[in-house]
Parts: sequence; C-alpha cells; structure tokens
Amino acid sequence: MPHDIDVVAKICAHHNHDPAALLEILHDTQEHFGCVSDEAARRIAQDLNISRADIHGVRSFYGDFTRDTDKPKLKLCRAEACQAVGSEELARRLSARGIASETIYCLGNCALGPAAMIGKRLIGRASAELLEAELADD
Repeated sequence: MPHDIDVVAKICAHHNHDPAALLEILHDTQEHFGCVSDEAARRIAQDLNISRADIHGVRSFYGDFTRDTDKPKLKLCRAEACQAVGSEELARRLSARGIASETIYCLGNCALGPAAMIGKRLIGRASAELLEAELADD
C-alpha cells in the first residue's frame, strides 16, 4: 500500500519535526500504514532534516518496523522457556503447513508458552491449529 505522504507529513508535524522523536514518528507511521515504506522514510528524512541512513539504521535495528505489509503477521517466541514447552516443534509444524512466522525472543508470556503474537494479540499455549484458526480470523 503506497503511503499517503500528506499523512506522513502530518505525523512529523505532530512531533514538531523533532529528530529526537524519530522512533515515535516511525511507530506512528507503522501503526497508521502497517509498515514504513521507503517512500515514507524519504519524507520523514526530509521533514526532520536527517539522512535516510539514520532512518535505515533505526528501521533495521528494531524488528517491528517493516518496509512493506508482506511481513509475517505471526510472531513466535523461541526463547528458552517457550522452547522447553515445544516452540521449536510448533515452528516446524507451522512451516510444514505453509504458515510463515517471525522469530521473537520473549513475548513476556513465559508461564503460558509456547507464546505467539498476531498483530497486537498475545496468544498463550499456542498450537498450530489454534494459530492457523486465529490467522484465518484475522
């Protein structure tokens, strides 16, 4: 989805075109569009008077920022607590079903592992069947 550059400009203006607010601007852009496209990054760089390399550095460091909306919507915890209750087997089962997931190392739901997240929904005691159904409803 192409970004409406006027919306990106309004997001930058909302943060007073402050380069120190780059992280918040990227979050707001991601929230509004589902990603931070290269087009949006160019506009943010222009409006904040910073380099696109600065934006690239932040965008690539933080895993939540995507360049397009094709990134998997499913995040699967692969940290030790979730591994102990089957996250590796779950990842294999999802892959065998053709379901793409992004590896995350802790969703803060260790007591209910394996933990997963779809969008902003945290899912505990995840199974391949449950996640497949949740993705279908999404």
